[in-house]
Amino acid sequence: MKNTLSYPQRSVLSTPGSRPDMIEKALRSDADVVFLDLEDAVAPQAKAEARRHVITALLEADWRSRPRVIRINGVDTPWCYRDLVDIVEAAGSVLDVVIVPKVRSAADIVFVDTLLQQLEQAINRHEPIQLEVQIETAAGVMHCDQIAQASSRLISLIWGPGDYAASVGIPARAIGTTDDWDTHYPGHRFHYPMHRILVAARATGLRAIDGPYADFRDADGLRHSCLIARALGYDGKWCIHPAQIPIVNEAFTPTEDEVRWAQEVLDAYSASQRAGVGAVALGATMLDAASLRMAQSLLLRARAAGIVQ
Repeated sequence: MKNTLSYPQRSVLSTPGSRPDMIEKALRSDADVVFLDLEDAVAPQAKAEARRHVITALLEADWRSRPRVIRINGVDTPWCYRDLVDIVEAAGSVLDVVIVPKVRSAADIVFVDTLLQQLEQAINRHEPIQLEVQIETAAGVMHCDQIAQASSRLISLIWGPGDYAASVGIPARAIGTTDDWDTHYPGHRFHYPMHRILVAARATGLRAIDGPYADFRDADGLRHSCLIARALGYDGKWCIHPAQIPIVNEAFTPTEDEVRWAQEVLDAYSASQRAGVGAVALGATMLDAASLRMAQSLLLRARAAGIVQ
């Protein structure tokens, strides 16, 4: 299984690749990850110019030890291949991650993987560029298990609520927010695709990242959305505005009480093993090997966030 927690990915800030001023501002933020967007945030007539801005930022901007990440256009568009060719040929030596949107099947990833292999050979790059994929259509959710296994480059699956709602016909007024329609459904309307994506990610050792919350002025709504994703087991969430970053970082960072509990579990379980006992109580709670794995998972997340050694 892959170790995908080498750096935190609690907050992932999107910024248009066509706006150098916004790129500079994004890279000054406290987001764990910043990605330069060539897809939805860039108008069709601005795609070529945006690529040039992205190349400059990849080569010259201060990324402050973050991975250098871009989002290309979907493989069913006329811009995808040129995004990869132009950017990897010019800045492939420093590019770390490519986000592929609207992935419908494993074949989409095989195409990107194959083209990247050719480009890496052409520029004499030996370390593979990693991939993150957005699952945001009915077909993508249906095939997410195969998608998650389509390439050894994969590190994350990303949930895309806006395009998914459009794909399946769910009425929604804004991406990732709640509205009056939520009162008519006895549960969380996106629970099924979110959990399906989470399971596909975890089964293959990948991260699971929640999609954006469009109303950047609604702090309470954003926090609620973050906590739902964290409760499910997601690792982080996309941000569309720097103001969202502190809330997202807080929500996806283990609390002091959680870290204390995890360490107590490890200590108690270690003591039980030394005593030759398979299960032990921590207070009124019985602990066993599953408890140990839960504690280890939480501490791994805490280490990635830099709050424990």
